[in-house]
Amino acid sequence: MNEETFPGPIQIPVATANEWEKRFQGDTTIEDASKKVKAYLIPRKSLEKVLELGTEAVWAYIGINDDKQKTLLFNGAKFDDKTGKWVNVYGIADKDDNCEGGEEVVYDGSRPSPPY
Repeated sequence: MNEETFPGPIQIPVATANEWEKRFQGDTTIEDASKKVKAYLIPRKSLEKVLELGTEAVWAYIGINDDKQKTLLFNGAKFDDKTGKWVNVYGIADKDDNCEGGEEVVYDGSRPSPPY
């Protein structure tokens, strides 16, 4: 990944997103101040796609991607009156480099700073 290819694929299959979330939860690495993520550059397209879901809210999960970078994963959230909890609402993939058409997805494409 480099600056010229931003944002790259924004659709992330739910199974992959779950792996990235688990990787973050299990991470015990202590970051020094020069490498600690301070911000994320988020592509507009990711935000637009999650807002197109028409949900009342948006979940932003933290994960560690396959490049070992912290990333934000976005999906819709709706309140379930029966359970009294907020539940995930996933997007449906357009066919692209990263996903099969019709697959449930979350949205990413964010870049952590540092290093970007």
